Amino acid sequence: MPQQTILVVDDEQNIIELARMYLEREGFRVIAAQDGQTALDRIAGESPDLIVLDLMLPEVDGWEVCRRTRARSDVPILMLTARDDDIDKIVGLEIGADDYMTKPFNPRELVARVRAILRRAATAPPRETGEVPPLRVGDLVIDPARREAEANGQTLALRTKEFDLLHALAEHQGLVLSREKLLEMVWGFDFYGQTRTVDVHIAHLRAKLAKAGSSLVIETVWGVGYKLVAE
Repeated sequence: MPQQTILVVDDEQNIIELARMYLEREGFRVIAAQDGQTALDRIAGESPDLIVLDLMLPEVDGWEVCRRTRARSDVPILMLTARDDDIDKIVGLEIGADDYMTKPFNPRELVARVRAILRRAATAPPRETGEVPPLRVGDLVIDPARREAEANGQTLALRTKEFDLLHALAEHQGLVLSREKLLEMVWGFDFYGQTRTVDVHIAHLRAKLAKAGSSLVIETVWGVGYKLVAE
């Protein structure tokens, strides 16, 4: 298998070197950039297999790097944020990041996330060709073949992971799914750490269902996980 290339984008050299040490130890080739414009140049010139992208960058910030990259490529993006603010994560995920980590981070978790995202990208099943009928739960209709979802007759604008997460909850309507189970089903993670990835995506899905006037809600079962139920 050819060596996979990881682009680490951060304006802090010590963060780059820490990530480089752990990723190279696991067999990855690591290239780096310390500002947004250099990152865009390296993405165009070297086509990395995954990008570890800090948000707070000189020249061009991480949000803009993510936006421009996603406009022309499906390369996985793992976003880094120094602030534990949900709005940063929601915005980053909405414009195309696949996942996020909050700094400071555990470098072993970084490696685990990188491996999980790459494995998920490599093993993602092809889109259905129409044989699978739509899934109907209350006023929610999910069409796996077209990867489209409607709630209360309104089309939901869902990103890839939001669609997969809603589909997983709908398939198990009324049943509680733990964060760990959802991470395994939707992201393919085998290392969970302190990730709030599921929570951020759930918050986004709740907002979209509410905006559509859906009778379905995603309930939190404290200490356990989430379930999709009718109000």
